[in-house]
Amino acid sequence: MALDVTDATFQSEVIDRSFSVPVVVDLWAPWCGPCKTLGPIIEKVVDATAGKVVLVKIDTDQNPAVSQAFKVQSIPAVFALKNGEVVDGFIGAQPEHMVKVFVDSLLPSEGELTLATLLAEGTEGSFRAALELEAGNEDAIVGLAELLIARGETDEALRFLGRIAETDRTRRVAAKARTGLVPDDDNDATLTALLERVKDDEDARQQFVDILELMGPYDPRTAGYRKQLTARLF
Repeated sequence: MALDVTDATFQSEVIDRSFSVPVVVDLWAPWCGPCKTLGPIIEKVVDATAGKVVLVKIDTDQNPAVSQAFKVQSIPAVFALKNGEVVDGFIGAQPEHMVKVFVDSLLPSEGELTLATLLAEGTEGSFRAALELEAGNEDAIVGLAELLIARGETDEALRFLGRIAETDRTRRVAAKARTGLVPDDDNDATLTALLERVKDDEDARQQFVDILELMGPYDPRTAGYRKQLTARLF
């Protein structure tokens, strides 16, 4: 069953949803003959995926902002989104076998399904098995690192984190591994003491940065301490 989407609901029903399931967007209008031919075909093919792909329909006459975003010049126009981005599409009515090829290309592979199952299991064994399938999978590495940190194996956790590029997420987990600290009000005394050493002591500087990472950007003290660090270093 297709979901009717508007300019107002596009972000939540299409962009946000595409991070968890492929979304097919059917742009149409009531006066469009080929749209009436294509619509039931797409709905039939997508319904056959049993929820592995989602179909939304957007009336271009009523929702001009979406039409402009897709730069639609003619309809029917069909686009597929994954992880917030357009990955495929076509213009005009297509026969059922072509629509099926289009939709089938969006379905997760057997390997992707296995990986998702392992990540959902969330155990050390499943995370290690996931990394056998995809050595650089961030979810598996972060999940495994968190488990290792919890039992004190911080060096191994850092080795796994070192396999992949830094992100906000991995920096926070690495900071936890290096410091073993949980953000609390006592950080002020520690940070003040570290400020005296950050210029000439690399370990002190790393600890200072790690504590700020754990405090996070929403802690009202973080920005002030970052400014103080910059002033000491430069």
